[in-house]
Amino acid sequence: MKHVADIDTKTDRGFALDDGVLIDDAFAVINDPDIDIIVEMIGGQGIAKDLILKAINNGKPVVTANKALLAAYGNELSQAAAENNVDLAYEASVGGCMPIIKTIRESLVGNRISGISGILNGTCNYILSEISENGVAFDEILAEAQEEGYAEADPTLDIEGFDTAHKLAILNSLAYGMEMNLEDIYIEGISGIDPMDIRYAKQFGYTIKLLAISKFLGDSVEARVHPTMIPSENLLSNVGGTLNAVTVTGDAVGNILLYGHGAGMMPTASAVVGDIVDIARNLISNTRGRVPMFSYQPDHIEKIPIIPIDEISAHYYFRFSALDRPGVLSKISGILGDLGISIKIVHQKDRKTKGAVPIVMLTHHAKEAHVKQALAKIGSLDIVSDTPVLIRIEDQGEY
Repeated sequence: MKHVADIDTKTDRGFALDDGVLIDDAFAVINDPDIDIIVEMIGGQGIAKDLILKAINNGKPVVTANKALLAAYGNELSQAAAENNVDLAYEASVGGCMPIIKTIRESLVGNRISGISGILNGTCNYILSEISENGVAFDEILAEAQEEGYAEADPTLDIEGFDTAHKLAILNSLAYGMEMNLEDIYIEGISGIDPMDIRYAKQFGYTIKLLAISKFLGDSVEARVHPTMIPSENLLSNVGGTLNAVTVTGDAVGNILLYGHGAGMMPTASAVVGDIVDIARNLISNTRGRVPMFSYQPDHIEKIPIIPIDEISAHYYFRFSALDRPGVLSKISGILGDLGISIKIVHQKDRKTKGAVPIVMLTHHAKEAHVKQALAKIGSLDIVSDTPVLIRIEDQGEY
């Protein structure tokens, strides 16, 4: 290591560097002809992008963990890397120490991948696990996660699903040979999850997780991030705490599962060092661009549309807070039936909350657009006291 560039060269980091190693000019590192590999760990989409593009244009391979930058500008960065015949490695951007990038780019290259489903944010998984196990309120667990260092002071990117969506955009591109597309991924976070719904999910044999879900439909892709009820026997249901896990479905291998620490100093360092070694091996053997950045050769990457969330079909969990009056259930069921939504299970709880009784339903497959129409109508009824709750369900046999 010749140089480490940081705007702060004074803070004690707990270890010593030789004189002259720590400098405050990142572009001096990029422009140094004696430096063979650039490692970008700044984050964000500003100066980090400028530095990476400058390094690539200087013919230097780059290692990064910057998922937000890749999700937003991956197409531009990939084109620049191909034009300059340099490697851009990014294993640490998705799943921490789980080798999900290498698995899709190399190990599963003989497969047509039809789906990906995973827990890709340790903060959300920790919060949902704690609510499920201890029944405490969301705000209380979030505050605890911030104290423990599992959540940022501003946790919006994590708890509202954006961090997970960045990672899903990268995986979609790798798996399906599609241009990077973050904009069209449906994103819904966990801030609206109530412990009551987690308890009801358990009673029906489900666990609630924030999932990244994508399915290859041939001429389009389904890509979404949202709280999801999955069967308790599903392996993803048993991934607790800050751990991550992702399932990939290929035509030759069926389902495979990767599981491990998705964030943290050492898991991230493990992935970064692995990328550095891969690139160093390429340089020693005078090889560059052996593995395309996004798995597919650049001229085979296509613009594949992501379908709007309203076009998907799924099973659903509903919870209504309704007044305890005769005929309430028939009115709700009538509206659902008029829109072709078939009820699989209905459970009317006798515990009142502010004068209302919870009515919980699970549905058969229904179209999202019809579900939203139905819930809007039901929510406007004078017999319903709160906004209806919707949680999508991915049953066994689905991704």
